[in-house]
Amino acid sequence: MNRKIYFYKHYFKEFLSTLSENVIEKINYALLLLETQDKVSKKFVKYLRDDIFELRAEYESNIYRVFFIFDEGNIVVLFNGFQKKTQKTPEKELKKAIKLKEEYYATKP
Repeated sequence: MNRKIYFYKHYFKEFLSTLSENVIEKINYALLLLETQDKVSKKFVKYLRDDIFELRAEYESNIYRVFFIFDEGNIVVLFNGFQKKTQKTPEKELKKAIKLKEEYYATKP
């Protein structure tokens, strides 16, 4: 399996710019799994709703999430990311990802 990773607009890169090098390494590892493996453990990927998935990374008991979708079966579109501070995924963050997904499909050629 070899998926192409696509970063939609600037959201994901802005999120990465706020993180330490060690956290970025963890996220990059999870991205590599997503890019190269047919099936990725629930430890790293979880389906949420409305075709939105979250990529999960953990470093020093901090949890980081990045929303994405699959497009045309193998293209991963990364949206917003955040540091998770509660058990439940914040509804505000999920709604933002859904909005970005709709924007992505509306502007897709």
